[in-house]
Parts: sequence; C-alpha cells; structure tokens
Amino acid sequence: MRIGFIGCGNMAGAMIGGIIKNGCVKPEEIIGSNATQKGRERTKETYGIEIAKNNVQVAMESDVVFLSVKPQFYEQVIEEISSSIKEEQIIVAIAPGKTLEWLEEKFGKKVKLVRSMPNTPALVGEGMTAVCVNEQVSEKELEMVCRIMESFGKVEVIPERLMDAVVAVSGSSPAYIFMFIEAMADAAVMCGMPRMQAYKFAAQAVLGSAKMVLETGMHPGELKDMVCSPAGTTIQAVRKLEEKGLRSAVIEAMKTCADVSKGM
Repeated sequence: MRIGFIGCGNMAGAMIGGIIKNGCVKPEEIIGSNATQKGRERTKETYGIEIAKNNVQVAMESDVVFLSVKPQFYEQVIEEISSSIKEEQIIVAIAPGKTLEWLEEKFGKKVKLVRSMPNTPALVGEGMTAVCVNEQVSEKELEMVCRIMESFGKVEVIPERLMDAVVAVSGSSPAYIFMFIEAMADAAVMCGMPRMQAYKFAAQAVLGSAKMVLETGMHPGELKDMVCSPAGTTIQAVRKLEEKGLRSAVIEAMKTCADVSKGM
C-alpha cells in the first residue's frame, strides 16, 4: 500500500511519524509533497520518505491520499489534482470545516472520501482521530483507513454532524492541555521546583489522570472526588479553580473553536 501526503506540515508530520514508528508501512512506501524547499528537505531528513516533485505526483502514485494542507488551500489543491484521481483511490481530508458534500462538489466526480480530524499526539502514538465517509467508501476500505489511523492512536467513526465538536474536544485541545501543563509547571517553579522537573511532574500528572479516565471507565467527577479529602489541600485548590471560572473558560474556548470550524 502506498500512502501519500499533500502537505507535510506539523499535523502531517505527526501522522507520518506515528505511521512509521508503529510499522504500518515502511518510509519508502510513503510519498509527500510540500510547498517549500525547506519543508521538503526537513521532511526527507526527519522521516526518510520519498519527496514528490509536485502534488500531482502524490495523487498519481498513492492508494490513499491525505490532503494535509491548510483549509484555505483545499480548493486550489483539489483543482490541481482532481483529474489525476482514479476511482479506486481513497482521499482523506483532515481540514476542519470541509464537509463531505463540499469535497464532492470540488472534485466534480465520484470520489472515495474520508473526512477525518486527527491531533498532534499522533507523533507519540497517542493520537485521537474521528472519521466519517461518503457512500463511495466500502466497509472494507473504511476498516483499512482506520487501521492506518490506529497506527498512531485511537479512532472513532462518527456521524459527520459531530465533526466540529471533535475539532474542539480533540483536534485543537492539545494546545489547551499544553497551556495547562505550562501553568502548573510555572506554579511549581514559583514554589521552588527546577523547571524541567516541574514539566515532568505536571505532564505525568496529566498523562496518569487521562489514563485513569480511559481505563477505569469512572466519571471524571467521581475520580476528582477521590482526590479531594475533607478539609484537605485539593478541595481548596478546586475551590479556587471554580472561583476563577476554569470550567466556564474551557467551555467557552471550545465553543469558539467549534464555531470557527463550522465557518471554514
């Protein structure tokens, strides 16, 4: 199987890194294109994949083509490669806001389309990806695409109407989590801890807490209550977070994110 990436930026790099690290395909079975010479050189040096002369070469030589350019360039790229796409190829779009209907209209012909939303933790094998497909994609083909995605994390097949929520809750959320880790580390430094050690403690706490949610199946509120001893330190910290509006800030940020996604 030959996998192609049109665009090899941060998100594509995370996916490529995850695919190679987990042995889904060999580096020589991946071909990618990039708009800049610097980007092409960086991708080749980092991942060892084949670098195409242009986007059309990727489209012509791949069984599965990932469109991993920024949303504003989608129409231009689709116009460029549309005539080179064959009936049996699968196109995977990873841009927020680009619906299956919109993609079908821009290709102007029957194309096997997968709309997806991965996230950057794919680079360390802990990505979270949502997928939905058009009617041209068979169950077997969907399973194959999901296997590719599973090489760098977890995958859920969802109805397309939920995709903007996915953008907010997992596609963009690593940025929120990194901010939270940074803030916790800053506080630890303020309390006297060396910075690199503070990052390690904060990041491991987030990792461990996330695993508890996923592996125990318990409600996050129940897990929170387990840490909050009566008259203890944790409940005072929770009180302060509630006072400062942590929940409201997160909800409003994610709503804004989803609204912007819909408008792309």
